[in-house]
Amino acid sequence: MTTQALAHVDNPTSTSPATRSISVLDLFAGAGGLTAGFHSASARYRVNRAVELDVSAAATFAATFGSDLVYRGGIETWLKEEDTPAVDVVVGGPPCQGFSMLGKRDAGDRRNYLWQEYAATILRAQPKYFVVENVAAFAKSQQFRDFSESTQPDGLLRDYTFEWDILNAADYGAFQARKRAILIGRHRDLPAVGMPDPTHIGRHRTVAEAFKNIPREVSGTRLDSRTKSYFGLELPGAFRPFELHIGRDYSDVSMRRFRAIPVGGNRFDLPDELLAPCWRGHTSGSGDVMGRLHWHKPSVTIRTEFFKPEKGRYLHPIEDRAITHYEAAVLQGFPSTHRFVGTKTAIARQIGNAVPIPLGAAIARRLEPFL
Repeated sequence: MTTQALAHVDNPTSTSPATRSISVLDLFAGAGGLTAGFHSASARYRVNRAVELDVSAAATFAATFGSDLVYRGGIETWLKEEDTPAVDVVVGGPPCQGFSMLGKRDAGDRRNYLWQEYAATILRAQPKYFVVENVAAFAKSQQFRDFSESTQPDGLLRDYTFEWDILNAADYGAFQARKRAILIGRHRDLPAVGMPDPTHIGRHRTVAEAFKNIPREVSGTRLDSRTKSYFGLELPGAFRPFELHIGRDYSDVSMRRFRAIPVGGNRFDLPDELLAPCWRGHTSGSGDVMGRLHWHKPSVTIRTEFFKPEKGRYLHPIEDRAITHYEAAVLQGFPSTHRFVGTKTAIARQIGNAVPIPLGAAIARRLEPFL
């Protein structure tokens, strides 16, 4: 490795590898899903800095892990304003909206090119290893090909290489089926890590397990009014996960639809008079719309609008309502120690965008012996 890369490797004669702390830089940190996963895997992991543009997500990270750790702003600005710390591991999930399978994909979306700033950070931080997570479609994108080319002998990241695969979070103990593209990179002087071995194939954890200690009744429809200053702004919170067990004010027709959908059912079970105009004549397509979660399976992927049953299989298995923010956070694996900041919509976005904590923990455990 280069002299700069070796500068932050501890002397093995002075500190036992089993106790030496592992420094981490979390880019596009969001609500801290990856950091939470790394922390749950080992006490050795220590986040030196986190970078997040969204103010509510940055405030959630600050409320949970410490306000001194977070740079609230875009990665481009951060690279200009601060010195990049030398760390053992860089982690992060650059935004994926332009090539996500949801909605209209835009290959030219400027957010798709933030991987270049991620690469620039690797060059400055000189980590031993790095982790990139993204939607499964990332593996088929031009951005993925560009990132791969950057590790070629004449590329920007010529001193690094990586392995990748599509991993299902349910195979690693998450309460939901969520497929993500995972890249684990390394300096070429270091050994390959490989992907974490699945631990739950054939015995996936279920919605029933996730919800076993959660009351079926919700506690109102609104967050309480407390606020706190973060980054010079007054924001709602911080809220403990169970304080997010709140519902919505549904229309009469929505309630009648919910009552008409049986256990395991979906919009195809609705009588004609309760069908939305756009559903009439569309007797094929997704069976998840207005669907109830299955008790004895992992949940579907928790997305940013899980509180809208018309967006997917987000009805409670037996209650006539969508899942709550608390239930969604539990399905993602957030611990009770996590703290959330923001409006209901902002917190839902943070929960839906997060990496399932058990998947992050599996990656962290795979890396630890090499660090």
